[in-house]
Amino acid sequence: MINNVVLMGRLTAAPELKTTPNGTSVTSFSVAVERNYAPKGQERQTDFINVVAWRQTAEFVTRYFHKGSMIAVEGSIQTRKYQDKNGNNRVAVEVVANQVSFCGSKAESGTRNQETSNPLDVDTNDDFEDLPDDDDLPF
Repeated sequence: MINNVVLMGRLTAAPELKTTPNGTSVTSFSVAVERNYAPKGQERQTDFINVVAWRQTAEFVTRYFHKGSMIAVEGSIQTRKYQDKNGNNRVAVEVVANQVSFCGSKAESGTRNQETSNPLDVDTNDDFEDLPDDDDLPF
């Protein structure tokens, strides 16, 4: 069986890091994703997909993403049953994130400055040098 989801969209609100009673980090957020098609004469509709991230993934999301950030999420769909405040039975459908990634430019993501930006971002080529343009490759 296959249960794999890949989404790319924008966060609808700033994610908030929470901790379970046993100390596990968790965050829930919603991603606005445009549909691939639009009915003739209409604009594309947007779906708002609920996502939950755990542990290091939750910490990463809450540290580097904010409302409006473009995000890519890879995960699986999960359903769970619960009772609301009025005792009504409800079903929640959400994506459990396995991996999240940056999308868009550094300016779009709203990174504050070099010191606080993601250390994994490589935005300069200062450590690289041009190779001679010859056809004698070692492989």
